[in-house]
Amino acid sequence: MHEDTVGSTNAEALRAAREGDAGCLWITAATQSAGRGRRGRTWVSERGNLYASLLLIESCEPAHLGELPMVCCVALAEAVEAVTGRYGWVSLKWPNDLLIEGAKVSGILLESEQMADGKVAVAAGFGINCNHHPADAPYATTDLAALGYRVASNDLFVHLAGAMARCLELWAGGKRFDEIRSAWLKRCVGIGAPVTVRLPDREIDGVFASLDAQGRLLLETSSGTMTISAGDVFFPTAHGRNKEKT
Repeated sequence: MHEDTVGSTNAEALRAAREGDAGCLWITAATQSAGRGRRGRTWVSERGNLYASLLLIESCEPAHLGELPMVCCVALAEAVEAVTGRYGWVSLKWPNDLLIEGAKVSGILLESEQMADGKVAVAAGFGINCNHHPADAPYATTDLAALGYRVASNDLFVHLAGAMARCLELWAGGKRFDEIRSAWLKRCVGIGAPVTVRLPDREIDGVFASLDAQGRLLLETSSGTMTISAGDVFFPTAHGRNKEKT
């Protein structure tokens, strides 16, 4: 389903779920008036970019919901490379950022809600910078046009929908997450390098050791190995030094 303007494609997907949609529903929009990113951040939604959400109902057991962002991340990386013809071009930064030449080119936000019948609905939202990118972000950003690729948002969506279908089948509701994890690690930046992880209440320095079997970040610190389920990762050159040492 395509709309010209919505508040948020994720909000529209969850509304459809509350109204009884069975899932596997894509909602796209030319622009969003209330787009949002992780941790409640505003997602600027200029025309010319792709804004899309996939509604999934009971896609896996609750224990595997935390794996879905990586499924989405791998699928989006494949879609961007397919539409540009630049295979091996996209790298991934934990947990779900796509980087091209070191700059962020997309955002992925998953939101879930339990329906009245007890089923869990998940809206997997994608925002991809095709023709515009924010100039005031606290990290480097870019768009496909700035990198020399004029990509129509609807063309990118066709590739994204196909890649998501393939990756969801590969993942099999968590039964084969190891294959998604391996595909993610092949594109990963930062493993073995110093990073800062920003949590809601503090920032921690360490070395990005790897991912565990559930896709959580393993951070080697002076106090031992920490397992981190959610947070923002910064590389030293892109972040200040006022951090808590752990």
